[in-house]
Amino acid sequence: MKHVKVVYALFFSALIQMLGAQEISDTKFGKGMINFIAKDSSFSVKFAPRFQTRYQSEWEYSGSNYTPASYNFLVRRARLKFDGYAFSPKLIYKVELGLSNRDISGANLYNRNTPRYILDAVLKWKFHKDFELWAGQTKLPGNIERVVSSANLQLIDRSLLNSKFNIDRDMGIQLRHQSKLGGSWISREKLSLSQGEGRNITEGNLGGLQYTARLELLPFGKFESKGDYSQGDLAREKSIKAMFGFTYDYNQNAVKTRSNMGSYMNQTAGGLFETDINTVFLDGVIKYNGFALTGEYAKRTADTVEALEADGKTKTGAVVNTGSAVNFQGSYLFKNNVELTVRYTSLDFETITRLSDLRQLTYGISKYVVGHKLKVQADLSFTNANEMKDSILFRTGFDLHF
Repeated sequence: MKHVKVVYALFFSALIQMLGAQEISDTKFGKGMINFIAKDSSFSVKFAPRFQTRYQSEWEYSGSNYTPASYNFLVRRARLKFDGYAFSPKLIYKVELGLSNRDISGANLYNRNTPRYILDAVLKWKFHKDFELWAGQTKLPGNIERVVSSANLQLIDRSLLNSKFNIDRDMGIQLRHQSKLGGSWISREKLSLSQGEGRNITEGNLGGLQYTARLELLPFGKFESKGDYSQGDLAREKSIKAMFGFTYDYNQNAVKTRSNMGSYMNQTAGGLFETDINTVFLDGVIKYNGFALTGEYAKRTADTVEALEADGKTKTGAVVNTGSAVNFQGSYLFKNNVELTVRYTSLDFETITRLSDLRQLTYGISKYVVGHKLKVQADLSFTNANEMKDSILFRTGFDLHF
């Protein structure tokens, strides 16, 4: 930890020296705390910290019987984001560091039992018209809810579908292309080859590789202000805009219970159980004049659901989280920048996983002071699980993004 503090101190010292040597190109709130462009235009840097604070309270009920509420306050996310270009505007970079406990949790044998500070560290090279090559650690082209930044959510957090089935971040390369199909139609294709164990792995590749492909179709042209990757219709689209996406992910010889997420499937002899895992996502976003609707479907299968010991017969007790889920989210933004949102999520796991099926209904309200950059939110969720009492979850908090 001492070494980490020294690194941060040196970094910010260098940043302050840059501030004195360069002109600030943009100081408007929400556009980054510090913006630099080198005098010879050989590089640029934008520094944009952000944090989210939360309060939540949860209790269970069955008929008229209530359990005492549990509650806590937390810094849900605290992050430092740096982006810009290097050498040429066609070579873009992004670095995002996480500082909250939730951001850096997950230390294990395969990342040297250290905090996982790095969220994104990726280069994006626009090597040809409408083509980009990405290399490094970043989000895979998975379900739309996951790819939308946590800075741009219209509820306190993402849905249960995302928490159980998303494919998150990984280390690898991605090839991205965009093309016009005629009229207003736009097609975006994304291909990814990654390590398959998630972010910040240091001990070599375990199992096989992960292959991801995503296709997005926009029949009515581009959204205002990249609204397909920001929840709610804050831009108040003047005409109907829509995006429909399909993702297929194949993790060969996966060693975790949720593809590149979840826990490792350890064997008593010291090895890891491997199985092929397939994940499919269908999703869509429609926006018009303050109304926004998002729908998602996820399906996960595995060649072998119950992990086995090295003998190929004895069960280890670990299971792959196979099953399906749907998530629907609708909202309306009033002219005073208050937004009401309703979300319904349903999870159905395979019986062999011994996981409880879930149904959740969430009501949310948001007040946007400066769009997603400064907002106050609250939501109330009612969850029903098989063979369990119903539960109620209340959450509120604010977001501040420079």
